[in-house]
Amino acid sequence: MMSQTRRTLSFLRGCTGVCRYQTTEQPSRTASTSGSDLFMVSNSSTADLILQSQSTDVYQNLALEDWIEANVDLEKRSILLLCRNRPTVVIGRFQNPWTECNLKTMRNAGITLARRRSGGGTVFHDLGNLNLTFFTSKKGYDRRRNLKVITEALRRVRPELDVQATERFDILLNGHFKISGSASRLSRKSSYHHCTLLHSADRSTLSAILQPSCPGIHSNATPSVPSPVTNLVDHAPTLQWDELLDTLVHQYNTEFRCDASLTLVDPTEESVFPGISRAAEELQSWEWTYAKTPKFSVQTVLDLRDDRSFACSSAKLHMEVKSGVIDSCELDVPTDWLPQQLSGELSGLLVGEGFCPHRAAATVSALLRADSGELQGRLINLCIMVLSVMG
Repeated sequence: MMSQTRRTLSFLRGCTGVCRYQTTEQPSRTASTSGSDLFMVSNSSTADLILQSQSTDVYQNLALEDWIEANVDLEKRSILLLCRNRPTVVIGRFQNPWTECNLKTMRNAGITLARRRSGGGTVFHDLGNLNLTFFTSKKGYDRRRNLKVITEALRRVRPELDVQATERFDILLNGHFKISGSASRLSRKSSYHHCTLLHSADRSTLSAILQPSCPGIHSNATPSVPSPVTNLVDHAPTLQWDELLDTLVHQYNTEFRCDASLTLVDPTEESVFPGISRAAEELQSWEWTYAKTPKFSVQTVLDLRDDRSFACSSAKLHMEVKSGVIDSCELDVPTDWLPQQLSGELSGLLVGEGFCPHRAAATVSALLRADSGELQGRLINLCIMVLSVMG
């Protein structure tokens, strides 16, 4: 078994003499659940690969992208990776999650958040969205050619669809509706370009969660560019997943003159992808997802309410956040609403805490336990409003 696993790893890393299945006009699917079964030896096949992840976990699939880039010699072979993810929002490497998505709504709906290593804007993934990643050498990097694979495949399977790639490397349907967006990453010798393809995504959820978590955030992070979107099935109702995958495999082989078949891979297999579990854990961590956010500030007005007297007021909040941690905090609360000592103490406690409602709540609760006077209700309300800004 160990020798079989080593042969599989050697294949992935670019050793000669190991090849794969050949495909026909209607591509076959090769299922595999162990390292020894992933690939077959054939002296006549090319080096290119088309892989489909069996996982729908976004962190595992992003880790698989990273593993391929780090471990496969992409100067010797190109790879197309296909995958789908359970509902999640994926932000670009240099984006701010608090400005890109409604974190509270996502938590309530059980939708995860992930930060990828490439740049670009925010996208919503669910099982109605197909993700395609084109791996190649840096010299072979050609986003327009990759998008041609998708547009030609769609024209082939449904000639009536009017699909065009744009200068921004999106794909539009009928010249208006976005069905695909792109992002990419270039290294010293390798590159990858990944894009989405909306087949039957939940557009109502997409619209609800791709909204800022709170107003008043000022940031130099890369902003997303909103676009009207649509699903392929809204315009081609009979287009099935198998039909779409088959035509994409066929068009990839046609465009790049290879004979790859669709091979299933499991990114949880440490024997095949050593270190991938640790990579997935890192991508899931708060330190990567939130703390990698470029520094930003928050300047907003908090609406205050006293539930006992039904009185209302407002306070001004100004925070500076660096690496996901509150670097400074100023609360301007009317003194006839709450003594400056209490609001100042709250501000001081928040400095050094993560800009996260769960992390900051533990610190705030200590202050609330210490103060049990008649103004506690107003202090609780102020704390709740401050925490709500953090998503």
